[in-house]
Amino acid sequence: MNFDSNQIQQEDYINLYKSILKPRLIEEKMLILLRQGKISKWFSGIGQEAIAVGVTLAMHSDEYILPMHRNLGVFTTRNIPLHRLFSQWQGKANGFTKGRDRSFHFGTQDYNIVGMISHLGPQLGVADGIALAQKLKKTNKATCVFTGEGGTSEGDFHEALNIASVWQLPVVFCVENNGYGLSTPSSEQFFIEDLAERGAAYGIESHIIDGNNIAEVYEKMTYIFEEVRKKPKPVLVEFKTFRRRGHEEASGTKYVPNELMNHWSSKDPIDNFETYILDKNILNNSEIEHIKTDIKSEIDKHLQIAFNEPQVESSVDDELKETFAPYDSIMVKPDNNKTSEKRFIDAISDGLRESMRQHNDLVIMGQDIAEYGGVFKITEGFVEEFGKHRVRNTPICESGVIEAAMGLSICGIKSVVEMQFGDFVSSGFNPIVNYLAKVYYRWQQNADVVIRMPCGAGVGAGPFHSQTNEAWFTKTPGLKVVYPAFPEDAKGLLCAAIEDPNPVLFFEHKALYRSLRAQTPEGYFTHEIGKAQTVNFGDKISVITYGMGVHWALALLEDYPENTIDIVDLKTLKPLDTATILSSVKKTSRVVVLQEDSAFGGIAAEIAAWLSEHCFQFLDAPIKRVCSLDTPIPFAENLEKNYLANSRLKTTIDELLKF
Repeated sequence: MNFDSNQIQQEDYINLYKSILKPRLIEEKMLILLRQGKISKWFSGIGQEAIAVGVTLAMHSDEYILPMHRNLGVFTTRNIPLHRLFSQWQGKANGFTKGRDRSFHFGTQDYNIVGMISHLGPQLGVADGIALAQKLKKTNKATCVFTGEGGTSEGDFHEALNIASVWQLPVVFCVENNGYGLSTPSSEQFFIEDLAERGAAYGIESHIIDGNNIAEVYEKMTYIFEEVRKKPKPVLVEFKTFRRRGHEEASGTKYVPNELMNHWSSKDPIDNFETYILDKNILNNSEIEHIKTDIKSEIDKHLQIAFNEPQVESSVDDELKETFAPYDSIMVKPDNNKTSEKRFIDAISDGLRESMRQHNDLVIMGQDIAEYGGVFKITEGFVEEFGKHRVRNTPICESGVIEAAMGLSICGIKSVVEMQFGDFVSSGFNPIVNYLAKVYYRWQQNADVVIRMPCGAGVGAGPFHSQTNEAWFTKTPGLKVVYPAFPEDAKGLLCAAIEDPNPVLFFEHKALYRSLRAQTPEGYFTHEIGKAQTVNFGDKISVITYGMGVHWALALLEDYPENTIDIVDLKTLKPLDTATILSSVKKTSRVVVLQEDSAFGGIAAEIAAWLSEHCFQFLDAPIKRVCSLDTPIPFAENLEKNYLANSRLKTTIDELLKF
């Protein structure tokens, strides 16, 4: 193994040796602690240290790096205090996740590190978003993200490379080809010899580097990062290496042939580099022993700090409070002296436009939203006012775009992602429920992302363009879900959702877009998220609903005497305004919970359960749910009418009024 280089000075060789040795000595200690039961899990990077260390040393300390769980060298090279790492691995409060997540599943803005989640792929798109932020801010900084050879089979990998290529983002994708995805060899994962070949398919420059040669990694990556900083572009780098321990320690390595293990043991990046610096008289044996003693002493000292730390404690209030980023919402009141009649769709467009003016770096992303203005023309004319750098057409890759929005948030930039149809969010489900929803709870990083969801039936669009799938997200802690029914609410709540630093799913019923008009204030204003409103007052029966359900209920008022039906428009489904619900039920003693979504597992079921727990003493009749059928949404008009809940609403109200 040749470590000679004209670019690396003697002091650099010494720093490389110290840097690569440190994670190895920590790992050896962690393996002992694992056997002693003092840590619960370990993912070993023994044999791969040269990659993490060499790449990190080649970067600037203020550039973001997104490592995996075998990249301990990233954390040590960024000089994170070891006791904090040890606390993290022991689930102590002084760790980076306060005991809420394990191993390397964390990030830290203090060291410009963004950790992975177990689903592997999303961090690649997050790196795109960080790189996009750097490009928009013209910082001339690079971003680096790691994945393994197994991760390159995930759709997120291909979406991330495609987005980075189309947008020419300054991001370096580092693939550690270490031979096995858990126990599955590379030969059963992909049918090419070199993963670097995948770069060509996306027009991306690619390189292959010996991942066990610290000098080669450092020298070549230094050059690559310099080039990316000069002229933003994505680069794909494949590191040839090998995983010499199990996927995690409990897995073992029995599936690896002995001759293959022996081959890679002979290529150990530390043993060979140590031999080199001894042969070149860069260090002598005594100096090397002194370095090892110092590192081991540092490890022991910091371990003791972590051991002395008490076990983590919390409270119900603290856990609930830290699910969302704190936000002191300041309501901007509408100017009711300046109103005009607006369609529902125009109010949404106005809310977006006013927010783009309010936040001069807010980015909107979605399919066909730029010059075309989106399939519903909500962003028509936006490019002329705000430019294509802020109104960005995206490839058809919902997952990668949502992940990029997360990356923008890490860099302090708000974003709105438009789902062309709310149904298509299923293609981006993973980053929403596993990344955006959990990121603040895990390591106090907010996800300042709004996802617009054109939804709903009644327009003859069939099973793939008509769903109202809010229940997919109300179940997930960490997400806010907003579902307005009127133009003013649509505008004010959208502006408020964009102000909110937490992830918000914003549902817009397509059938209301051009059918509903109302006087709506001009200019910028916000409405309170989490606040319901009684839109008709009655004392005989409560209809608790939202979205199109509000209009179904209002349409029935002429069939009943005045002051019969109390209609509560929830407006926000998460957080839910239970106080307004309670007030209505106390007054009427009869409740219908109405939703357009199918019945089983919907938000109506959750509200009914809450009512039975908290309002039983006020009820004079059973709680009734009125929902659409538990079938996919049909296309033909008569079938769709039969599917929808409103056809059964009046019958249910009449039945309850007889109690």
